[in-house]
Amino acid sequence: MRIVVIGATGNHGIALLRDLSAQSAVTAITGVARRQPELEVPKTEWRVADIVRDDLDTLFAGADAVVHLAWAIQPSRDRALTRAINVDGSTRVFAAAARSGVGALVHASSIGAYSPGPHDPRVDERWPTDGIATSFYSVDKVAAERALDAVEAAHPELRVVRLRPALVFQRGAAEEIRRLFAGPFLPGRLLRPGVVPFLPDVRGVCFQAVHSADLAQAYRLAVLDPEARGAYNVAAEAPLDLRAIARRLKALPIPVPAGLARAAAAVTWRARLQPTPPGWLDLAVQSPLMDTTRIRTELGWNPERTALEALDDLLEGLRDAAGENTPPLAAGDDAPGRAHEVRTGVGARPGL
Repeated sequence: MRIVVIGATGNHGIALLRDLSAQSAVTAITGVARRQPELEVPKTEWRVADIVRDDLDTLFAGADAVVHLAWAIQPSRDRALTRAINVDGSTRVFAAAARSGVGALVHASSIGAYSPGPHDPRVDERWPTDGIATSFYSVDKVAAERALDAVEAAHPELRVVRLRPALVFQRGAAEEIRRLFAGPFLPGRLLRPGVVPFLPDVRGVCFQAVHSADLAQAYRLAVLDPEARGAYNVAAEAPLDLRAIARRLKALPIPVPAGLARAAAAVTWRARLQPTPPGWLDLAVQSPLMDTTRIRTELGWNPERTALEALDDLLEGLRDAAGENTPPLAAGDDAPGRAHEVRTGVGARPGL
C-alpha cells in the first residue's frame, strides 16, 4: 500500500510517518512538504511541493491513500496567505485526490471546526460545524470542511475520513509550538516547577489534548481500515484547564476574566510582542468538549498517553527547546534564532 502524506514534516506528519513506516501493510510512503527535510524515515521518499500552485495529480498517481495535514497557523498577520494555503490549497488537494482515483482521502480537520458548545455534556460528531467567527483558524477549518463536503458528494467512490483532533502535543514539536503561539519572548528554560510564581487562570478556558503519537495511531487506523468513513473526534482523557498547567509548574493560578485576557491578547498581538491574535482565546473559551466514543468503538483507537502526559511532554520540550530535524520542527533556543523572529516580524512570516 502506497500512502501520500501532505504536510509531512510538521507536528502531525512526523509522528504519522513513523507510525506508518512500522506497518507491514504499508510498502511505500511519499512525504510531501514545501521544504526538503534532512530527516530519514523508513519507506519514505520526500517530495517538495506547494499545495497552492504545484502539480498534485502526479504526486497522487498510483497512491492508495492521501492524508492531508498541511495547514498554516502563521503568518497570523497575512490572511490572504493563510487563506490561500488553508482553504484554496486544501481544495486543490481534495480535487486532485478525486481525479487521481486514490482509494481513500483522510483530512486533518479540528475541534476548531465546531460551533460554540458545552463542556457538559460532551458533543459527538453530529455537532454543527459552523465554527467560531472571530477565529481565523476556525473559519478556515470550516471552509475546508465545506470544500471536502462537495468533493465527497461528487465522488461517492472516494472513501473520505475527517479527523477532528483536540490540541496536539509532543516534545519534538515544542519549538514549533513556541514559535507559532508564544513567540520569541517566552522564557522556555524558566518553565520549570517552582520557578514561575503565578499563571493567569482565564475563566472559561477548558481544553482537550492528545499526544502526537496517539493521533498518528488515529490517522493510521483511518487509512488502513476500509470501513472508516466520515468524521471522528480525537482527544485523550481527561480535559485540562490553565490550573492544570499551573499545578505542573507549581505556580499560583490567578483568576482572570476572559474579557480582560482577550484585551491583553489583542494589545500584545498588535504590539508584536506575541504572534497569537485574540481569536485563539475565543476558540479556547467557546469550543465544546468532544465525545470520542465513535473512534474508540468503531476503529479501536486506544491512546497510550493521557492529556496530562501529553502536556508534560510538551512542557519538557519547551524547557529544553526541543525539536526535530525538519524545517517546521527545527530546534534552537539561541539568540540569533529568536532575534530573526523579532526582526522579521512576530507573527508576520510563515511558520511552516
